[in-house]
Amino acid sequence: MRLGSSRLYLPFVVLLLGAALVVRVVDPFFVYGLRLLAFDWYQRLNHQSYDPETPVRIVDIDERSLAMIGQWPWPRTIMRDVLLELTGKEAAAVGFDVLFVEPDRLSIEEIAKRLPAPQASALMQQAAEERTNDQAFADALRDTPSVLGISLTNGSTASPPRKAGFVIAGDDPHQFIPAFSGATGDLAALETAAKGVGAINWQPDRDQIVRRVPLLYRVAAELVPSLSAEVLRVAQGASTYLLKAANASGETAFGRNTGLNHLKIGDVEIPTDADGGIFVSFRPSNPASYIPAWKVLSGEVPQDDIAGRLILVGTSAPGLLDLRATPLNSAIPGVEVHAQVLEHILAGRSLVRPDYALALEESILILLGLLLAMILPRITAAWAAVSGLLTIGAVLIGGWLAFRVWGLLIDTAYPALALGCMTAALTFYVYRGAEIQRTAIRSAFSHYLAPQVIEEIIADPQKLELGGEVRKLTLMFCDVRNFTSISEQLSAAELTRFVNELLTPLSEAILNHRGTVDKYMGDAIMAFWNAPLDDPQHADHACEAALEMMAKLKTLNQQLAQQNISQRMFQEVKIGIGINTGECCVGNFGSSIRFDYSAIGDEVNVTSRLEGLSKIYGVASVVGERTLAQAKRKFPVLELDNVVVKGRERATRIYTLLQILGEDLGQLKSLQYKHKEFLEAYRTQQWDEAERALVACKEVGIGRLETYYGLFASRITALRETALPRDWNGSFVMIEK
Repeated sequence: MRLGSSRLYLPFVVLLLGAALVVRVVDPFFVYGLRLLAFDWYQRLNHQSYDPETPVRIVDIDERSLAMIGQWPWPRTIMRDVLLELTGKEAAAVGFDVLFVEPDRLSIEEIAKRLPAPQASALMQQAAEERTNDQAFADALRDTPSVLGISLTNGSTASPPRKAGFVIAGDDPHQFIPAFSGATGDLAALETAAKGVGAINWQPDRDQIVRRVPLLYRVAAELVPSLSAEVLRVAQGASTYLLKAANASGETAFGRNTGLNHLKIGDVEIPTDADGGIFVSFRPSNPASYIPAWKVLSGEVPQDDIAGRLILVGTSAPGLLDLRATPLNSAIPGVEVHAQVLEHILAGRSLVRPDYALALEESILILLGLLLAMILPRITAAWAAVSGLLTIGAVLIGGWLAFRVWGLLIDTAYPALALGCMTAALTFYVYRGAEIQRTAIRSAFSHYLAPQVIEEIIADPQKLELGGEVRKLTLMFCDVRNFTSISEQLSAAELTRFVNELLTPLSEAILNHRGTVDKYMGDAIMAFWNAPLDDPQHADHACEAALEMMAKLKTLNQQLAQQNISQRMFQEVKIGIGINTGECCVGNFGSSIRFDYSAIGDEVNVTSRLEGLSKIYGVASVVGERTLAQAKRKFPVLELDNVVVKGRERATRIYTLLQILGEDLGQLKSLQYKHKEFLEAYRTQQWDEAERALVACKEVGIGRLETYYGLFASRITALRETALPRDWNGSFVMIEK
C-alpha cells in the first residue's frame, strides 16, 4: 500500500494519536498504574544494596524484645533508658516512630487512680514526692538530640508544636504542600521537651505501595516537617528549613508558580517535587540495619554501631500493625521507610520525575507514532511486527537508561503500550486495505493472467498501470484448423465440451509462461507478454509457450482418440500459431459498463496475419523476425519466407520453430543446411538450382513440410514465366488476410 493511496489513512493516523494523547492527559487509573508499575520495575532491575557504613540505624522493638521486657506499651522509663543509652554512645539524633498520646499507665499516679481510696491516697503521696515516668522521659528528651513523631489528621484536633523556622525563597509554595486540618500529637510535656517533632504520616499510591514520601506537610498555614526531615535537622543542630520555590534565585519558572524545587536542611540540599515530596530509591529490607531494643537496654551494642548515626526507634512486631509496602518489599516496618528516606538523602541519590516528563512522553509518542505511520505501509506484515517491537523496545530501553544513568523517572510504559496498539491498528488498516486491493486485482485479472503474475501485482501494485500504456509486446494468435468440419460432426453440448477441453490446456501453457490471455474468439486465442508486468524475456516466454502448447495438443489428441467422440471417426486436431513482437497500446478498453484488458495496434494485426500464414505454409507456427531478435534464447528455427503482410509495405522474414516439426533432431539439422541453400537459390532466381535443392529438402522426409515445399514448387513454376524486377529479393506479398 502506498502512503498516499488512501485518503482516509492520514485522518486515521491523526485519530489514533489524538486518542492516545487524550487518554494520557486524562490519566485514568490503568495508565497511572502502568506508570507506577514501570517505575517499580526500574528499581527492581537496579535496586540499591544495603551499605553497612550508612549513618542510619533502626532500634527495633521486635517480638523478642517484647518477650524479654514486657508487653507494649513499655513504661516511659524504659523508653528513657533506650534514649539515654543511644545518646550516651553519641548517637547524632534519635527519632521515635511511636506516639506517646496518653500518660504512662505504669506511673505511680496512674496506678493510684485505679485503686480504692485508702491505697490510692498513700500512692498519690508517694507519687508527689517522685518524678513521674513521663517527667523522667521528658527530662531525657530535653537533654538529648531527640525527635518525637506526630500523626496529622483531618479531624478537629490541635495544631502541632513548631520546633523550627521556615524560610521561603521564591513564590509561596503552600498551595502545593499536602494539607491536613490538625494533628494527633504526644503528651504536651514530651513535645515541649523534645528537640524536634515530625509527622510520621505516609501517602501511598492507590495500590497502597509507598513510592513517594513528602518531606513537608501543612496544617492550616503552619508547615510541619516529616519525621525523617526533622531527624536530619536535629542531627545537624540546624534551626531553620530553607524552601526554594519557583522563581527563586536559580529556580526560574518563567513567572509561573510551579511549587517547590529544593528543600535545604542544614548543609543538605534535597531536590523535591512541587509538593515537597521525593521519590525514594528503595533497597530490599536488610536485617543488618536493625538493632534489637533488648540489646540496646542490655548495653550489648558497641559504641561504633551508634556513634554519629541517625537512630530511629520503631517496631517490626506484626502485632503492632506498623507494616508498609514498597516497590521491593510487600511488607516492611513503617520505621524502615523513614530510615530508607534518610539513607536516600544522605547518600546523595537522585530519583526525580522532571517537570518536562509529560511533554517528553507525549513528544515521544507523537514522533514515533508518525514514524511508524510512514514506515508500516511500505513494508511487509512481518517487518511491520519487527518495526513495532523494535520501537517499543527502544522506548523501554530509553526509559531504563534515563533511570539508570540520570535518575529520571520517565514513563515509557504507556508510550510503549500506545505505540504497540497503534502498530497493530495501522497494520490492520494497511493490510485490510491490501486485502481489499488483492481481492479486486484477483477478480479483475484472474481470467486472463497467470496466478504468479497476479501475485506479483498484488505484492507490488505500483507495477500495474492501466489505461492505454504504449509498450513493446510479444503477441500470439492461435487458431484451430478445420474447426468448421469438426463442429459439423458434434452436437452443441459435445462442441462446448470439445472447445473447453481444447482451450484449457492451451491457455494453461500460456499462463505457465507468464502470458496474459487477451480474449477467446470461438476456437481462437489471443495472448500477449510484457503486460501488465514488465517481462524482459517476453519473446522467449512466448516461444516456450508455443512449444508447450504443441506438446499439450499432442496429449489431447491422444485422449480424444481414446474417447472416440460420439463413436464417430476421430479427426486429429491441429492448430496454427502466429507470434510477433512490436509496440502496442495496452490497457483497459471498452466502456464504463464493460471493459477488457487488451492490446491494440498494427502489430496485433500483423500477428493475426502471421497466424493465417501458418495455414498457407502448412506449418504449426509462424514467428516474426523481431520476436527472434528480441529473444535472449536462441531457438532452433527454420526460415519460411520473406513476406509483405496485407496492410504493410515492408517485408518481414518469418520462421517456424524447428522443434515443432519433428522429434528427430538429426533430421532437422540436416534439413536446415539444405533448406538454406534452397532459399538462397530461390531468392536469386536460380530456378533450376532452387528446384534441385527443394527436391533434396523433401527427401529428408519431414512430413509436416510437405505443404510448404509443394507451395514453393508451384511458385517456382509460376515465377519462371514471370518477368521479375531486378531488385526482386524473393518477397511474397499477401493479398489475403
